[in-house]
Amino acid sequence: MKYSMSDLIYQGEKAGVHNWNTVSGNSFYWHPDWLHIAEDMTGHKATAKIETTAKVATQQQAQDTIVKHLNK
Repeated sequence: MKYSMSDLIYQGEKAGVHNWNTVSGNSFYWHPDWLHIAEDMTGHKATAKIETTAKVATQQQAQDTIVKHLNK
C-alpha cells in the first residue's frame, strides 16, 4: 500500500506536541522544537529525521516525513 497525506488522521496538539494516526493504528508525534518524528509523545523514540535546512521544522514538513517513512 502506498500512503499519502490523506491516510494521516490528525489528532490535534497537546502541550505543543502534534499527533497523527494511521488507519492501521500507528501513531506519530512531532513538536516544533524537534527535527524528527517520534513514536511517543515524549519524543525520545525517534522514527524519522525531518529533512530541513532551517533550525525549526514546519508542520507540513513533519507530515511529509511521516508519509515518506510509511512508504519505505
